Amino acid sequence: MLPHDLTPGQMFLDADIVVKSVMIGLVIASFVTWTVWFAKSVELRFEKRRARSKNRWLEHAKSLDEAELRFAKEKDPVARLVRAASHEVELSHMLPKEGVKERIVWQLERVEATASRKIGNGMGVLATIGATSPFVGLFGTVWGIMNSFIGISKAHSTSLAVVAPGIAEALLATAMGLVAAIPAVVIYNIFTRSIGGYRLILGNASANVLRLASRDLDRSGVRLRQAAE
Repeated sequence: MLPHDLTPGQMFLDADIVVKSVMIGLVIASFVTWTVWFAKSVELRFEKRRARSKNRWLEHAKSLDEAELRFAKEKDPVARLVRAASHEVELSHMLPKEGVKERIVWQLERVEATASRKIGNGMGVLATIGATSPFVGLFGTVWGIMNSFIGISKAHSTSLAVVAPGIAEALLATAMGLVAAIPAVVIYNIFTRSIGGYRLILGNASANVLRLASRDLDRSGVRLRQAAE
């Protein structure tokens, strides 16, 4: 008995268990892709807005102590940049300011790296889905076509009515692989650019924090020279 209904739903029901498993896996991968898209979109929009707002405030701040007091209860990356610089200045009191600035740069780079790694969570999942889904779908297609040829052999007929249903079911796996892979690749590229913009904001914030720290160190140096005179 040959299936007469070649709709995607009926082809899925008529497919071999291996092909069905491949299709179900691809549907789950597609669901994961759109879940990551929604969650990461909200996260990136919020983090970029918050970092951009605090960076604008840092551009007009007068001292590192003022910035630390303003962000004392905050735990976001920009606030951690300010605290890291302030802590290093405090520990390096009375030491040469050139070495202090170098250590501050190291601390800021560590904070930036941690924030970048955190904001990049989920990108590996998108990259994996985008890279492997077409091959998973192709595996389902190859398996389905093998079963079609076996069916042809058993039926002793090469009629299109015998061949078409099995091949259509097999090709559905490839189509689902592409449906899962293409959005994952597009979303991955969009997020890559967006994360690059977020890193740029953090880089600007680091520059502003370093500027405030350098200004405070110069002020303390002037006060020491005045006291010595």
